[in-house]
Amino acid sequence: MMKILLVISGLIAGIILSRILSILFGRSSEQTGRNIRLSAEAEAEKILKEAELKSKEQLIKIREDFDRSTKDKRDDLQDHEKRLNEREINIERKMNLVQNMETEIKTREDQIKGTENKLQSKIDELDEILKKEIVQLEEISMTTRDQARVKLMQKLENELVNERGTLIRKTIDEIKQQCKKESQKLIVQAMQRFSGQCAHERTTATVPLLSDDMKGRIIGREGRNIRVFEAETGVNLLIDDTPSAVVITCFDPKRLAIARIALERLVEDGRIHPTRVEDVVENAKGEIETEIITAGENAAHELQIAGLAPQVIEVLGKLKFRYSYSQNVLKHSIEVGKFMAVIAAELGLNIERAKRMGLLHDIGKALDSDIEGPHAIIGRDFLKRAGEDPEVLNGVGCHHGEIPAETPLAALVSVCDAMSASRPGARSETDEFYIKRLEQLEEIGNKFKGVESCYAVQAGRELRIIVEPEKIPENEALCLSRDIVKKIESEMQYPGQIKVCVIRETRSIEYAK
Repeated sequence: MMKILLVISGLIAGIILSRILSILFGRSSEQTGRNIRLSAEAEAEKILKEAELKSKEQLIKIREDFDRSTKDKRDDLQDHEKRLNEREINIERKMNLVQNMETEIKTREDQIKGTENKLQSKIDELDEILKKEIVQLEEISMTTRDQARVKLMQKLENELVNERGTLIRKTIDEIKQQCKKESQKLIVQAMQRFSGQCAHERTTATVPLLSDDMKGRIIGREGRNIRVFEAETGVNLLIDDTPSAVVITCFDPKRLAIARIALERLVEDGRIHPTRVEDVVENAKGEIETEIITAGENAAHELQIAGLAPQVIEVLGKLKFRYSYSQNVLKHSIEVGKFMAVIAAELGLNIERAKRMGLLHDIGKALDSDIEGPHAIIGRDFLKRAGEDPEVLNGVGCHHGEIPAETPLAALVSVCDAMSASRPGARSETDEFYIKRLEQLEEIGNKFKGVESCYAVQAGRELRIIVEPEKIPENEALCLSRDIVKKIESEMQYPGQIKVCVIRETRSIEYAK
């Protein structure tokens, strides 16, 4: 189409140009313009024919493309229509199947209803028979149905109680085993983290002398000096053949310390007479009092405990001169405080309060010579007057079981106290006392009926009882071990704990000859 327009435009332009030329060149150029026009017309006609031909070709091509696309769409529509027809046929077929199934289901429902009616009638007949049998059973057993139900429920309840008790016992045993393992692990960790020296028995002190002549001065004329010294200090002086030494003996560590300091001062000064002895002993008592306060302050400082009342620090320092068996009570208290801190940290409890309980738990031992009662209660009452915290008071008062523990920390005091007291070497004993305790253990075990032999083993930590199987049945062995434990607890005093093991066995012996 663009070419046609161009041809027409060219033709118009030629005509216009010829007109212009004719006007410009006049008649002389008319022939030339005519020729140009004729050629232009011929050219335009040629171009028009070509354009028409191309237009027809394009029209034919467009028509062919349209027919082709129309044919494809017609084929698609035919295929779609075919599929729809097939789907309709399938749907009709399925509808027929559904109708047939509905008919069959309805038939079966009718059959089932008839069967249900028959079953219901039979069930009614069985119910009537069962009722009659129940009535006959009630008449025979002389028990109504409700009474039988009550008895059955009671029986089931008893069985459930037994099963529940068994389950509870099993659960408690498992929890105890788990707690035992965890507690042993925790205690061992605490004991491994702390290592302290154990105290030894201190009932004597030796004072060296410059010469043996000093012994005569100590004795004095007719023994006046030594009598005054022993009266003022409450100790015994042993002046024997030991060269250049005097031995002081006393079961009170405080008086022993005062006598040792006083005697050292007298020997150093050389002037020994009754008046001088009295003055030196008085000064030594003052030094010991100062040492007591210093010991209390050092103990609190070692555990980093602040806020203790002055009277508490003074009484706490007195524990430096107090021994339980051969264990120094102040060192023992510091050790318990450290055990308490370690275990409280592992359990997520208050560490400061734990250390305070451990340090003060035996403070009553510094007062029990003046006040009647258990040292735990004496210590609790003293700390109460000093304004101590109620939880600390409970921990101090309950560590030997005089009062119940109200908090986990309070219960922990008795555990740490036993840990410190049962460590190897913490409570050394004399050979005589040790042998006497073993003999007493075996004597208690042999008193019971059916005991064949009794042996104290493990350094007195275990008592093994061998019984006669003909006299002690299997079930009575447990009761025997409990009775022996109660007897030991009521008649003996001992550190830690004692295991009682009852052995019952049957031996069959024959000899081949």
